[in-house]
Amino acid sequence: MIAVLKKGTTDNEIQGLTSWFEEQGVKCQILEGTGQTVISLKGKTSRIDTELVESLDMVESIKRGNVNPNEVSYSNKTGIKTVGVVGLGIIGASYAKAYRENSDAKILGYNRTVSVAHFAKLEGTIDDVLTDENIGECDLIIVALYPDAIIDFVKDHAKLIKKGALVVDAGGLKRKICHELFPVAKKHGFKFVGGHPMAGKRYSGYKYATGSLFKKASLIICPEGKLTASSMKEIKDAFGPCEFGRLTVCTPEEHDEVIAFTSEMPHIISNAFIKSPTAKGHKGFSAGSYNDMTRVAWLNETMWTEIFLENRDNIINEIDYLTDYLAEYKKALEDNDAETMWNLLHDGKLAKEEIDGK
Repeated sequence: MIAVLKKGTTDNEIQGLTSWFEEQGVKCQILEGTGQTVISLKGKTSRIDTELVESLDMVESIKRGNVNPNEVSYSNKTGIKTVGVVGLGIIGASYAKAYRENSDAKILGYNRTVSVAHFAKLEGTIDDVLTDENIGECDLIIVALYPDAIIDFVKDHAKLIKKGALVVDAGGLKRKICHELFPVAKKHGFKFVGGHPMAGKRYSGYKYATGSLFKKASLIICPEGKLTASSMKEIKDAFGPCEFGRLTVCTPEEHDEVIAFTSEMPHIISNAFIKSPTAKGHKGFSAGSYNDMTRVAWLNETMWTEIFLENRDNIINEIDYLTDYLAEYKKALEDNDAETMWNLLHDGKLAKEEIDGK
């Protein structure tokens, strides 16, 4: 059960309500969001009179169910005066456009191909090119490059980054980046948090960037150690203009393990699936299933090669799981075993329902 409190509820009011809940025999976890507080209730919540609780002026709603403490809604507030965006491809330029459209921050942008940065300035996406001379102005630096280039850029510019500045990358993997850059940030007095926006398009490049790319998407962040409430608020406020739908917090190890399943395996499966000789004659025979299965076969092979090899241990585990299950389906077909095939299909359907609700 969760109780959502109204904006402006005081600390004393929150403490009073949690004490009352605990008197009813339930445990409370207070989750601080931007402008809102949620109390997660654990235990015999059937004892709680929801209508009575909702009658309190401080309570916006109370409902059965759970809230993930790692998923927190954003507002579009920001205390950031200057944003530096490194890499003006679809991700970096979309960040720049989001800040341009939804904040008053000054935006500095860097791109390896200088003409792209000059065009972004001409278009008004950035105010100026990010250089060694002005990087020290930045309160927030977003590094949207390939994984190894992210590490190199931050290390090369660490001495120039403002003390206390927040540096967040946008790479698709987190272990190597975080383990390399956490000590660099500590040494030079800025804050580094691993970041991975769960958004994108089929095509890459500046011209495909939009200020709404991240709207309602999830931003995964990997801090060093436990994230404090004040640090959580700082990150939420900093990324408010991007209008992310949720903030998911995890360790770099957890990120890379799960992302191997949710992102990297679909790309590998799709890329391998389309190589079937039968694919060449699919026109007129294909519909939604084919389109869904092959959508991510079209990819940036340079970027994905780097990602796959860096996370090869987790991907190999997932490939092993998949090939073991595929072998079961194959054997059922070879044996003309309808009962086993039905059970395999039924188990898969139940797994989908359990995991995603449909």
